[in-house]
Amino acid sequence: MFKLFRKKSEKEKLQLQYEKLLKEAHRLSVSNRKLSDQKTFEAEQVMQQLEKLN
Repeated sequence: MFKLFRKKSEKEKLQLQYEKLLKEAHRLSVSNRKLSDQKTFEAEQVMQQLEKLN
């Protein structure tokens, strides 16, 4: 119950952003390969930031 009011940590925010970018890349892979590759690249950059936090 108390997690409801707790703010998300930087690591949690980056993980959510990473998942969102990968989902978007997967969705775009059917229609626009160039944008899909761009979203995948952005997701990899977010993953590098996550690794720096660990």
